[in-house]
Amino acid sequence: MAQPDTTPTVGLALEGGGYRGMYTAGVLDVWMEHGLTCDHMVGVSAGAAFGYNFKSRQIGRAIRYNKAYCADKRYASVTSWLRTGDMFNAEFAYHEVPIERDPIDLEAYRACPMRFTCVCTDLKTGQAVYHDLPYGDEHDIEWIRASSAIPVATRPVAIEGHKYLDGGVADSIPSAWLFAQGYDRNIVVLTQPAGFVKQPNSVMPMLRRVFRHYPEFVAALEHRHEVYNATLDDLARREAAGEIFVVRPSESVKVPSLCREPDELERIYQVGRHDAEATLPALEAYLAG
Repeated sequence: MAQPDTTPTVGLALEGGGYRGMYTAGVLDVWMEHGLTCDHMVGVSAGAAFGYNFKSRQIGRAIRYNKAYCADKRYASVTSWLRTGDMFNAEFAYHEVPIERDPIDLEAYRACPMRFTCVCTDLKTGQAVYHDLPYGDEHDIEWIRASSAIPVATRPVAIEGHKYLDGGVADSIPSAWLFAQGYDRNIVVLTQPAGFVKQPNSVMPMLRRVFRHYPEFVAALEHRHEVYNATLDDLARREAAGEIFVVRPSESVKVPSLCREPDELERIYQVGRHDAEATLPALEAYLAG
């Protein structure tokens, strides 16, 4: 009689944060180098964009293309925003780069059994939408673009009759959703250091005007800091109880939304690599249970 598989199932949640996500890229690259994987990964915004490479198992891809194009106005710029309504250019950043210039390995992506989910915020309801990305194709990339669509800096992304913006508005750290999936072990990668407290949005008056026709979305924006800080409190309790494993920056990874310095992106990436290596023994012990 075959013995039952007693290997613990593993869930992974990735916070977003724009170019702070280079930290996450560094963490994931180290994990791939050590052969670590998981059963289900959920990412928000940059967490989804850079987690993409964890499913395709492409070590170094995220830092490579971001360093190559961060100073390219076609990739991300005020010029792109003025011309198209998108600071990160929809065509160049989300189609030309991942499809032509530095392509995702679709064969490896689809062969990987890991379930991959991104989080978006529905503009009408203000609620989080969790969408699986099984194929890695241009349709899936549109969902990642929606997950990363910063309000005002990006036009709402229309998919299948709905309009979406940054998943971080409704669920910046999708840990509670991940816990509800019932995995034996859960890992959370944050992009803010210990002790961080999110403050109310200083431009809420402007956001209320811009999104005045979407009151539920405005409400989500207004309460985002409260939800975020409550999530951190919940993570702290679970971490202290040994229920989860949290990886967070050991030093500041603060970076401008439009960073044009490849060396600064490399610095943040290396912090992620350092922290991943430093916490690897503890992580392996946690996973072994």
